[in-house]
Formats: sequence, structure tokens, C-alpha cells
Amino acid sequence: MSNGGGLRERKKARTREAILREAFRLFRERGYTATTTEQIAEAAEVSPATFFRYFPTKEDLVTLDRFPPLVEALAAEPPGAPVTVLRRAFRTAFASLTPEQIAAGHAREVFAVTVPELMAANLRRTPGVLREVGGLLAEKTGHAADDPRIRDALGAVFGVVALVWWQWAQDPAMDGPAEIDEALARLESGLNG
Repeated sequence: MSNGGGLRERKKARTREAILREAFRLFRERGYTATTTEQIAEAAEVSPATFFRYFPTKEDLVTLDRFPPLVEALAAEPPGAPVTVLRRAFRTAFASLTPEQIAAGHAREVFAVTVPELMAANLRRTPGVLREVGGLLAEKTGHAADDPRIRDALGAVFGVVALVWWQWAQDPAMDGPAEIDEALARLESGLNG
């Protein structure tokens, strides 16, 4: 019975990847605004209803609701200082991704920083992501979720990561995960005291 569940999950993942792949191909060819969800569904060879089961809106293709690999890595991290725990979690999260998944994430970032309505959508979603990560970070560090040390670590780390992602969107040759780790190493050396 577990094989069926595994097969079902793999099929869902392939469908999701096909939708994303075709969406970004169409976005590059036609532009984000000019591409419709119906065109994406047709290109991915799924029905519009299937598209909406995976992505409730076109915006959801590109915006960051959460970064599941980071949340999973953070949950598995041993206790430590806030910036150290977050740096290790980012490193683990990126290591869990295939080169194709990293490239797809880069493509999303390019659109997220070049399409004004997506920039606004990501800003609207940021508090929820920070609450989720902040709660996990508080558990890992033994601090309350509203402790200023948690707030400061989240602000510093996510500020640095956002700036590196923005630079990576402008320079596709950049090794984004390595740059993020190096930037967090510099942050870690100065903020964990």
C-alpha cells in the first residue's frame, strides 16, 4: 500500500513540475501578465481544474508562500545560536534540492523581482513565512518567539538572503546557494556573540 502512496506522490510532483516548467516557458515567451492560466494548463497537458488544484492563482506559481525544504531542515536542526541554526538550515535545504529545482527557484526569483505585482504579493506573504520560521527558530534556540534575539536574527538573515536572491536574479551565473552560505557565515561571525 505504501508503494501506491509513493507512486501517487511522484505523479503529483511530476504534474506540479510540468505546470511550473510550462508556466515559466510561457512567461519568458509572452510575459507574465499576458500569459493566462488556461494557456499554462494547455501547455502542461492538464485541465484548468487540475491547474487550480496545484496553484489557486497564477500568482501562486511565482510567489513564496513558504520554503518547505528550509522548514524541514530547520525542524531537524539541533539547538544552537539563532544565526548558526538558520545558516545550517539554509545549507541543508539547498543541499536537498536538485540542480533543476535550484534552477526553477532561480527562475521564480527573476520573475518575483521584475514583475511589480509579484513583488507586492511576496511582501504580503512575508509575515506568514517569518512567523513559521520564527516559531521553529525559537524552539531550536530556547527563546520565546517574541524574543528580540529571534526578531533580530530573522531580520538579519532574511535581509541578507533577500539581497543575495535579488543579485542572483540579476546574475544567473552566480552560485546563489554558495553566496547565501558565505553571506550568512559573515553574519554568523558578527551576530552570534
